[in-house]
Amino acid sequence: MVDICFYFQVHQPYRLKKFSVFDIGQNKNYFDTKKNKEIMQKVAKKCYIPMNNVLMSLIHKHDAKFSFSFSGVVLDQFEEYAPEVLESFKELVKTGNVEILDETYYHSLVFLYSKKEFKIQVAAHKKKIKKHFKKTPKIFRNTELIYNNELAKFVEDMGYKGILAEGADHILGWRSPNFLYKPKGCDKIKLLLKNYRLSDDIAFRFSERSWKEYPLTAPKFAHWVNKANGNGNTINLFMDYETFGEHQWSSTGIFKFMSHLPDELKKHPDNEFVTPSELIKKYDPVAELDIHYPISWADVERDLSAWVGNPIQNAAIKEINKIGELVKRTNKKSLLRDWRKLQTSDHFYYMCTKWFNDGDVHKYFNPYDSPYDAFISFMNIMNDMVLRIREIKNPKPNEIFEHAKALT
Repeated sequence: MVDICFYFQVHQPYRLKKFSVFDIGQNKNYFDTKKNKEIMQKVAKKCYIPMNNVLMSLIHKHDAKFSFSFSGVVLDQFEEYAPEVLESFKELVKTGNVEILDETYYHSLVFLYSKKEFKIQVAAHKKKIKKHFKKTPKIFRNTELIYNNELAKFVEDMGYKGILAEGADHILGWRSPNFLYKPKGCDKIKLLLKNYRLSDDIAFRFSERSWKEYPLTAPKFAHWVNKANGNGNTINLFMDYETFGEHQWSSTGIFKFMSHLPDELKKHPDNEFVTPSELIKKYDPVAELDIHYPISWADVERDLSAWVGNPIQNAAIKEINKIGELVKRTNKKSLLRDWRKLQTSDHFYYMCTKWFNDGDVHKYFNPYDSPYDAFISFMNIMNDMVLRIREIKNPKPNEIFEHAKALT
């Protein structure tokens, strides 16, 4: 038999204003409130509300099951700009057929730079999920499915029972993503891998007319899933929730496809819908996977190059991390909140200079005309934050002076 595990990532960053050198010391509002509200309300109308209605119908009709991870910053924006969306997600969770996963509150790369700050951001996320959904997640999903052995061991020690990762070819080799695995160095936590071919057929290729399998229909996709019967335990379909109605517009037929897919999948008597927690209870790992270097679900490389692949990205990340301790010493909540919101991975993604096959993906929802514009705005904000820290005067003056010199 084969189980079908749907996982959806729900995230929108707080996009920054185009912050010029003339704004330094003059403007403490870094975030484009108008743009963030417009995008949230647009995506709510095109994706969140209609797709939530589709999922509710599938739950009632087919006892379908789904899982979500919400970044803390998207939940904040639901509260601010689209409370009806938050209520809609709550109704889905109340059915008992939807599992919520944990991640970092700010959808950040923080595990790569500070384990202490990582635990703070995960704890904040857990608290937010408890507040809105009355759930305590047992499965962890790191930002952009960034994963390695070290992360698996760290979150195992934090009490999680399962963790998600990309089923990248270069780490699987001849193995299949359609089984559970044991992370190297871990004793209890189980690893669930994305079947990226089937997931990306929906997320990226669904409306691609040049694709040899176009058009993708529910019977065709169900046939591909059924091939795993006898050759796997689970098909893990992991994707951005904005796939539905936003990346793939309603006019492509994406909502109709999803509405009909469970009918087709259920025609095979061995197919069942499961959540990640149900999977880890149901199956034992078939082997140990050693993933020493970080992988992700981004781009064709499935590595970290979407965020740390060029000098400007590395310079920006170096600066945001360098001022962290100084920010914390100020005990200024507004400054600390801004610093953490600036860690959201999207800000560094906008600085990516890989334009070839991945270019269109990197430009989606990007508020900048070029990666260099993104970098300039970000570094101007870093300079402004240094001035704000200096005004508070809690850190040692020579530390501020030395950091300001480094930034100029």
